[in-house]
Amino acid sequence: MMKPLNISFVHFASCSGCQLMLLNCEIELPELEKMIDCVDFCLAASPTNEGKKIDLALVEGSISSPGELERLLDLRQRSRWLVAVGSCAMTGGINRFDMPERSSALQFVYGEKSDGLEVFPPQPVKNFVAVDWSIPGCPPERNDFLELFGALRCGGWPVLKQSPVCMECRIRENRCMLEKDGVACLGPVTRSGCNARCPSIQVPCEGCRGEVAEANRDELYRLLLKTGLPDLEIKRRMQRFAGGGSD
Repeated sequence: MMKPLNISFVHFASCSGCQLMLLNCEIELPELEKMIDCVDFCLAASPTNEGKKIDLALVEGSISSPGELERLLDLRQRSRWLVAVGSCAMTGGINRFDMPERSSALQFVYGEKSDGLEVFPPQPVKNFVAVDWSIPGCPPERNDFLELFGALRCGGWPVLKQSPVCMECRIRENRCMLEKDGVACLGPVTRSGCNARCPSIQVPCEGCRGEVAEANRDELYRLLLKTGLPDLEIKRRMQRFAGGGSD
């Protein structure tokens, strides 16, 4: 019988939603228990081998302080593989906004203590350490975790999804909200893998799985202008999960 993978699932600047999605694999949990050994997973159990070598590190959240960076560097050193999980870890996510807005938010939350905080604008994990694989989404789909564990157990990585969400909409025969209804939808430039979850219930895609390779941003920008959105709002929506600011 193959030895279970020792995994550490940690979070930094994030909401813990990505960790929760793994626990939401209720039906598969008995089988997963045979495949993985969670040695550090704060939502599931207390750490059992702090400081030791592990097979797989799952990292949720962006890096926003020297203390977080120190923890990340240590985790990378101890891990055979490191996987960025979710948009915050991959691109900085919605945590990554402009400095003027960030300074106001810090002042509002922490008051006078904000001046002494050792923090910096949230950064994606790849800015500091080598990332072996990424699981997109805000949060990811449950099957993304299952595919990762299954592939690693077989000696490889999951299939990289290259098509946009629009392809999944076509497969499900969804009405195109962008073309037919003039609703701002980012499906044309967003990586597939969610089975068009939002458009299938008439909710426009917000792009949370990040951009597909060779995304035609210029054409989408033109189409979004036709929906009546102002220029600044279009740029913010297109950059929200793509690792950019609002300029």
